[in-house]
Amino acid sequence: MGAVAVIPARGGSKGLPRKNVRLLCGKPLIAWTIEAATRARSVERVVVSTDDAEIAEASCRYGAQVVRRPRQISDDTSPSEAALLHALAELKIDQGVLVFLQCTAPLMLPEDIDGTVAALEDADSAFTATAWYHFLWKMTAQGAVPVGHSKDQRPMRQQKEPEFLEVGAVYAMKIPGFLRAGHRFFGRVAMHLIPPERSIEIDDETDFLLAEILMRRRLDENRAALLPEKTAALVTDFDGVLTDNRVGVSETGLESAVRHRGDGWAMQRLKEAGIRLLVLTNETNPCVRHCCAKLAVECIVAREGKLPALKQWLARHGIRAENTVYIGNDAPDVACMLHVGCGAAPADAYPVAKEAAQIVLSAPGGYGCIRELADLLLGRRLYETDGRSLSIGQEG
Repeated sequence: MGAVAVIPARGGSKGLPRKNVRLLCGKPLIAWTIEAATRARSVERVVVSTDDAEIAEASCRYGAQVVRRPRQISDDTSPSEAALLHALAELKIDQGVLVFLQCTAPLMLPEDIDGTVAALEDADSAFTATAWYHFLWKMTAQGAVPVGHSKDQRPMRQQKEPEFLEVGAVYAMKIPGFLRAGHRFFGRVAMHLIPPERSIEIDDETDFLLAEILMRRRLDENRAALLPEKTAALVTDFDGVLTDNRVGVSETGLESAVRHRGDGWAMQRLKEAGIRLLVLTNETNPCVRHCCAKLAVECIVAREGKLPALKQWLARHGIRAENTVYIGNDAPDVACMLHVGCGAAPADAYPVAKEAAQIVLSAPGGYGCIRELADLLLGRRLYETDGRSLSIGQEG
């Protein structure tokens, strides 16, 4: 029988308000933990314990079962153990293995969960930890005093006996022992070591920014895997994506915009590959329509909002949202980016769009970001052009 994973997630958070549903690289914070638990081989059931409707909705959307937590065990002073015991009682589970996960550690991987559960083979409870080589001090009336080391001896890192820092990512415990003890550490306790880069715990804004940097680096290394397995459509904003968000204005008031020829070339290759294209914009200037006509790409001016227009267009063409990629650069694009299978943003997009994006491209808007995304979409596959093989990564 597989383990049951319980993720306590209160709605109230004073250090970083609404952090459990705040967007981290295109997903609510809690989604990263749910997905790690879902992919862990040792976990059979993923449950979120919450008192908050928005957290409950997001948890269900990403595949977790929800247990509604009573208000009396949902305040700042309520221990996590109270939520775990309540969840087990509601689920009528008193045997097997409990995995306690905290969504404030979004960089955990499925193997971190599996490794902690495996540590129970020779233990009653286990937790994630990382090696710690730093020097600790405490303040006293006599001044700063070293903890665990001497003031006159400063061994080098490789000479120090390692200590271990508890990481609040994964805790595993045998359920009968936990029900008797009422707390997470009981009996023989084991550690499962994880690398420092996965040990970030989010308690404040600085932690969130560090986690975002590390998660973005991870995603960048696997960007192509974030795209829909079968991409049927690419939808893009105009200003700030196909252009650099600037316009030229003549003395008569005529506006003009500059686009990157490489983007036009890439859009043609995408169409040849059977991917339907749409430019979705709020801009009513004729130069947008003329540009799209030259590219032979459908253009919709969304006067009533971009998301309703996107949904109508997808329905009209029988395209599933999860098979769609949307690239946008500002607040009006966020709802669309979150609605589709993968949201992307140019390198110079506004922060709100970058937060919603699963992929942040290296190229700025108007400087080849569509071509970069096309390169990922097409996987540098070869095309037959006049009898010659042509890669999207080559000059035509």
